Order: sequence, then C-alpha cells, then structure tokens
Amino acid sequence: MSPSSWLRSLPHPITHQAGLAPVLRIIAVLLLVLAVMMSVPLVLLISEHDPDLRAFASSVLITLAVSGLLLVITRNSNMHLRPRQMFILTVLAWLVFSAFASLPLIMGSPRLSVADAVFEAVSGVTSTGATVMVDLDNLSDGIKLWRGLLQWVGGVGIIVMAIAILPFLKVGGMRLFNTESSGWQDKIVPRAGGAAKSIGLVYLTQTTLAIVTYWLLGMTPFDAVVHAMTSVSTGGFANYDASFGEYANNKALLWACVVFMVSGALPFVLYLRMVTQRSFTIWRDQQVRGFFVLVLIVIALMLTERMYAGSASFFDNLTVVTFNVVSVITTTGYATSDYNDWGPFAVCLFFYLLFIGGCSGSTTGGMKIFRFQVGVIMLVNQLRHLVHPAGVFAQRYNGRPLGDDIIRSVVAFSSLFFFMVVALSVSLSALGLDMQTALSASVTMLGNVGPGLGSMIGPAGNYHSMPETAKWLLSFAMLLGRLEILTVLVLLTPAFWRS
Repeated sequence: MSPSSWLRSLPHPITHQAGLAPVLRIIAVLLLVLAVMMSVPLVLLISEHDPDLRAFASSVLITLAVSGLLLVITRNSNMHLRPRQMFILTVLAWLVFSAFASLPLIMGSPRLSVADAVFEAVSGVTSTGATVMVDLDNLSDGIKLWRGLLQWVGGVGIIVMAIAILPFLKVGGMRLFNTESSGWQDKIVPRAGGAAKSIGLVYLTQTTLAIVTYWLLGMTPFDAVVHAMTSVSTGGFANYDASFGEYANNKALLWACVVFMVSGALPFVLYLRMVTQRSFTIWRDQQVRGFFVLVLIVIALMLTERMYAGSASFFDNLTVVTFNVVSVITTTGYATSDYNDWGPFAVCLFFYLLFIGGCSGSTTGGMKIFRFQVGVIMLVNQLRHLVHPAGVFAQRYNGRPLGDDIIRSVVAFSSLFFFMVVALSVSLSALGLDMQTALSASVTMLGNVGPGLGSMIGPAGNYHSMPETAKWLLSFAMLLGRLEILTVLVLLTPAFWRS
C-alpha cells in the first residue's frame, strides 16, 4: 500500500469524536503560512551563501511535512467552529506556531537549547521582545530577519485575535467599541475574512511608512526593514545588543520610532473606521485620550526628575525620556540607555508602567488602558453609592452603558493578572532569583513588555543567564498574557471538557 493510500485509509475517531478535526485543519494551514515565512530568510541566506541556509531549509521541510499530514487526516472536516473549539484553536495555534518557529534557532548558528529557542520564539510571536540571545551584532541576516518576521506576523495576529476572536469568546475589551465591527462576535466566520484583510492593509501601510522613514533617516535598508517590523508590532527585537541604543545619537530616528510605537499602541478598529467612514475619530475615543494623557503626565514627571538630577540639555533629556517611556508603556521594549541608573524614582515609575500597556485592539500587551479606566469608573460609582445609598448611577464608557458582563470580565482579568504575578514571582524566587528580578520578570512577561528591572534582565541585560526552568515558566507566562489569561485558564477547568 502506498503512503498516500495508507493516509487516506486512516480512521478519524480521535479527531472527530473530540471535535478537533476542524481545529487541526486550521493548524495545518497555519503551518503552511509559517513555512512560507521561513522561506523569506531562506532566500536571503541563499543569496548570501550563509551556513544558516541548511537550518532554514530543514525547518521548512519539517513544517511542510507536518502540515501535509494534518491536511490529509482532517480531510472532509466540518469547518463550522463552536465556541469550545474556538478556545482550543486560539491556544493551540499560538503553542504550535511558537514550537515550529523555534526550529531555525535550534538548528541554526545560534545553536540554542530547546528551552532557549522556545523562549525566543514565544517572545517573538507574542511580540514581547525579551531575548536570551547574545552577540546579536554578529548573527546572520537570516536569523535577524526571522526574529523580525516573527514579531511582525505575531503583531497582526494579536490584532485579529483581539478584534475578531476574543469578543466572540467573551474575553478582552473590544466589545466596548461602538464601531461597525461590534457585531463581529456574532458573525465570526463571514466577517473575519474582511476584518483580517482591512487590518492587514492598515498594518502593511504602517510598516511600509516605517521602513521608508527609517531608511531616509540613516538606517541601512536591512536594519530599516527589521526595525520597522518590530516597531509597528511593538515587539522590540533589535539587530544589536545595544537595542535601539545603536542609533542613540540620531535624534530624528528616535522620534520617528516614537511615532511608530504609538501608532501600534492605538486601537486598529479605529483605523478601520477612518478608512471606511473617512472620518478622524481616534481622538474622540475615551481610551485613546486616556492613553495620551497618561503618557504626557509620565513624561513630564520623568523629565522634571531628569532635569533636576542631570546635566544634559532639555532636548536631549526630552528625547531620551520620551523614547524610553513610550517604549515601556507600549510594551515595545526598545532601550537607548539603562534606566536602572536613573535613580529610585525612575525605577519605581518604570515598574508601574510595566503593568499598563496600550489600547485594547492594538499590538501592545499589558493590562490595557481601558481596564484602568473602567476600574476608576467603578470606584467613583461605589463612592457615590456610599454617599447616596438609594441613588442610581449609570456607568458609561465611550458614551455607552457598561454592562455587567464587561465589568465581570475586567474584575476577573485584573484579579487573575495580579494573582499570576504573585504565583510566578514566588516560583521564580524559589529558583534563586532576587525579588526585584523575579517580580519585574513576572510583570513584564505577563504584560509582554520585554525588559524588566535589575542588572540581569534590565534594558542593559537579557534572560540568557536565567535557569532553564525559569525560561519555561516565563514562556508560559508570555503566552498566558498574550491570550488574556482567561482564554488559557478556561481550558484547565473540568466544566469545559464536559460534553
């Protein structure tokens, strides 16, 4: 019997009885996309006759083989996805993508261990930006491009998930937006394609503008491509050990990067409204206004402290402070200097910035601005009830009533986020890490920020020297934070698996 006949004769009891056939078929398509992605640095390496060519070629073949096998055994699958399958697909897609994306890092010149390679791949796909790799300056262009591609594709995947998938699963904050996408959670299959196409066009336009801008301002064409992908995706992977500090003397480039990091931190659903309705509506959004107000306040506080403590000029201080504050609050993770040396006030402020993140429906991580705003609304409402027990006070956000489901989601996520920070930091401390490193690593991984605090994982360090067990824990934390925690934890409940 030929291999193809044997595959066609395979029964499908496991995949069909468990309802996994459509999930695995979509995973197979995802692996095909990943193989195409791997072919991009492969072509570059062929032109450069680089030894990493073999690693990428092998990774492409392995990925295509697994994809082909899954396509065969899930043939004739019913592709109508139920909510339970959507939860499984969302988690499994990120796990499988990260696992196969690590292959070039294991087989290529970095020769990373499995734990290190998975950590690096997860950090890329989730656009976290934490790295275990050293001597980045001397990596092959293929590896550098691969790291940038992972963050770029992960960034657009995050947006699609936030806008089209998480609202359908009753997770995330996109249901707060009163846009023409507000019905996508009820029409996930027919509308997801149109949403993804529009998002991709906006995302590609941003990236193209970043590439051209960086190149015109002094980057090499290759650096411009990679850094544009990691800026717009708010990922933060750089081609140098000094991160964006390699261009610290080019002030125009730093300010351009600030613009693109901010553009990635705003809700893409509002970009879609601008495209479809030809109206500038971004500033009318309560979350966007809150984001800009917070950024300006933090910059003003940090700049005042830096001017009081330092001798640099006002513009130099403004540039450095703005770049690093925007980098952390947008969870990009670029650095131009080690802000651990700025004094206790700056370190304390940066620690709290690790929690926040950008806007819901953007490429950023963190808890998101809207959750803090909803928390303030709930607090004010509770204070009013204490003064007027019989009063009825409407809770509104962006001009719309805050439903009980939104409030429950915010409370549940926030509680779980802080609980996971405690559990993870205690676990890291048990592995021998000091309190500052353990606590900041927990927050920065769950928030998908990248650098933490301290000499080991601060902006001047990386995660290379961490114990392997810690790297596995932090890899899980990055995925947990990127998938909004609830999406993963619901799979661990017995009720989810009951028929």
